[in-house]
Amino acid sequence: MNPGIGLCFRAGVLCIGMLWILGCGSLATARSSTLSAISNPASPHDTDYLEYRQGRLTEAQLMDCLPHIAMVGDSLSRDFFLSSLVSSVWRSKMNHRCDWFLDTDPSANSVYSLYERLGQETPLVACEYSSVGGRVDSGGGGNRFLGSWLPLSFSQQTDLILEEKRFPDLVLIWIGHNNLHWVGSVDPRRQENVETGLQNMAANFRKDYTRQLGRLVERARDQKQRRAIIVFGLVNFKSFFEARDAAEQLRKKNPKLYPYFDVCYQRYESMKPEYRANMVKLALMINEELRAMVGEFNRKLGGDSQVRLEYSDALATVDLSDVECIHRIDAWHPSSKGHSVLAEAAFGALRPSLNFLGIVPLQKNTDSR
Repeated sequence: MNPGIGLCFRAGVLCIGMLWILGCGSLATARSSTLSAISNPASPHDTDYLEYRQGRLTEAQLMDCLPHIAMVGDSLSRDFFLSSLVSSVWRSKMNHRCDWFLDTDPSANSVYSLYERLGQETPLVACEYSSVGGRVDSGGGGNRFLGSWLPLSFSQQTDLILEEKRFPDLVLIWIGHNNLHWVGSVDPRRQENVETGLQNMAANFRKDYTRQLGRLVERARDQKQRRAIIVFGLVNFKSFFEARDAAEQLRKKNPKLYPYFDVCYQRYESMKPEYRANMVKLALMINEELRAMVGEFNRKLGGDSQVRLEYSDALATVDLSDVECIHRIDAWHPSSKGHSVLAEAAFGALRPSLNFLGIVPLQKNTDSR
């Protein structure tokens, strides 16, 4: 074979393989499996399980009887960290169920996820829509086929939820961290324009977020039973940067640590030390916009609504300053310990919504880890 043809052939195979990796996991929704939990005689769904065993319910119908919880988010809600290109792409599309929302590994050294914590109280179905690179967008743009090869934005994740026949009982939303790259939108050299630029970014964020949240609220209002939605404020970047500074000091003593430490500065310039104060400021501004937005929705919903909408600062105030909370490869994304810390914080915010939905604990919840 001609060497040039062989090289082109191998390049073509590599490109096809990369496209497959990029696309094959994009529209797949990770779901939990709970048949064993339903079979527990103490379960409130034990009667449904018996109907299933006797053939009067299909497995799909049985699953529909259970509480459903859905997660909308970005890479901070996924088992992800930056490394080589191929490894990062593969991990972004194929790694599910190893994060703070949907880890299902019962071993002591794995993440004690929100799903596992809730599983101590009730059988449930958890659906993960979070996408690495996901951001809050205006919606309405892009081709579905082409979009399946790219990160799923807030509007696309919302599309997927609305396309499901079974709307979730509880929707958790924690997305927007990729919208904080202010250096890409505001010229940092013109200090007189920075404040106005940040305010405009926060206002546009709220407008785009409101559009997608409105779609979810409208669908939730159409349901016969109660539904709940929790909007989480963006992560506590002040404590995160403390952990990253600690990682940098460790790396100075041992350059082999955190091998992809500097990659974030190449891809997310706003994280550089000279720019991060405004990144922290923008996150706080956005969280205030989210709080006000939820208040406005609730005024329209009224006090007797079948939809419970809440803003929670549980993930915006959690302390991530421990260097062990960030990943040992890129010092950017959460480590297993970081995911467990996030799961504990998020779980602590769920009780009012669970009570509203009538989800009563089977027993006093204890950390079995």
